[in-house]
Amino acid sequence: MSTATATAKPGFDRQGTAGDDERLDAAMKSFVSDFSVTVGLHLESCVHCGLCAKACHFHLATGEARHTPIWKLEPFRRAYLRQASPFAPLVRALGLVKAPTIADLQQWQELLYDACTMCGRCTTACPMGIDIAELIRDARHGMFKAGLIPERLALMDRTARQWGSPATPAEDLPDILAEVSATHGVPIPCDLAQADVLVTAAPAELGEHTKALADAAKILNRLGLRWTMHQGGFDASNIGFNNGDLELQERLTRSLIDTAVKIGARTVLLPECGHAYGAARWDAARWYPQGLPVRVIHMTEFLDEQIAAGRLRVRPIGHTATFHDPCQIVRRGGLEAAARRVLAALGFELIELDAHGVTGLCCGGGGGVVSNQRAAPLRHQVFALKQSQVDATGAEHFVTSCGQCRITLEMGARQAGWTKKTESLLELVADNLAD
Repeated sequence: MSTATATAKPGFDRQGTAGDDERLDAAMKSFVSDFSVTVGLHLESCVHCGLCAKACHFHLATGEARHTPIWKLEPFRRAYLRQASPFAPLVRALGLVKAPTIADLQQWQELLYDACTMCGRCTTACPMGIDIAELIRDARHGMFKAGLIPERLALMDRTARQWGSPATPAEDLPDILAEVSATHGVPIPCDLAQADVLVTAAPAELGEHTKALADAAKILNRLGLRWTMHQGGFDASNIGFNNGDLELQERLTRSLIDTAVKIGARTVLLPECGHAYGAARWDAARWYPQGLPVRVIHMTEFLDEQIAAGRLRVRPIGHTATFHDPCQIVRRGGLEAAARRVLAALGFELIELDAHGVTGLCCGGGGGVVSNQRAAPLRHQVFALKQSQVDATGAEHFVTSCGQCRITLEMGARQAGWTKKTESLLELVADNLAD
């Protein structure tokens, strides 16, 4: 046996020192806790038609049967049949369904985290209405409890637990904002005791895409709003949402909502980030059963409303453009029309992608896939699908409203030698404000 073979890394990562039996038990307990009536109905309803495979960008890119979305849930489904289905005792007694093993979980880690962005296109295609994307999230809860998630995502999880962000310590925020303010020449308030709007960011806006943050400040200042960013809650990306770490997801969500309440803000303004919208706009209801005490809106909604009300005026650009619909904002969040109204206000002639709106193809990097380095080869295969659709439009501009999509598409473009620039809807608005 060669040294390379002897030291080859397994196709999965693990965290902690728990033994296999303990990991399996943790996963099974988590799975069972997620077996609600709705989950049961969904798991019982699959008719094995294969339409979800035709909807999945990973399956379309590779043609591999294992990338069929419903197959990615196989250990979760088997656990349900043995533990919570109507005939579970009989299933166990007669051995009708094999119990999931630790080897199954290790094998399925790649399918759940590397080959799924939780984009929900499979959900839209399912004739039985099975929310496969939500079931994937449930399965990830168990994988996280078992300490069986990609190590890069686990590192981000540990960092967010310490810093409140997977990339930026809260104590560094004032200095970062001061630097962004000086670089771009725009005031950015931080830690105001009272404000009407709490503005949040995604990690890239505090790093490589600081222009997006500065442009948000430019627009807010133009509108004369009383707003602030705050160390108490500033990063809306919510790595817990992607990883299956419910405890961290709740903590990060509460940091935003509770900080807004503390300073008297009536609105939490989310950045151009898809999973921020899913976590803070929709999932926050898990922890605020009486209703959210503040309004949570995405930057796209905000721009659309301000332009429609006549408070924000923009100069028409007058070029052709095509638009990438971020999955969590459009398909899972319902903001299909808002971005198109903003594009229309900018004077673009919109040339739609072959797959657009709620049926649009994912960028390939959502759900933490863009941060999962070992998934890069698969992600690049998916990028080729989007590249082909964009090229087919012949549009002069390629626009999106999600920073994570933008990063994923930029990475794919570099790898493919594609020269098309991915542009931010927010930045286009800021660059074309009318006097």
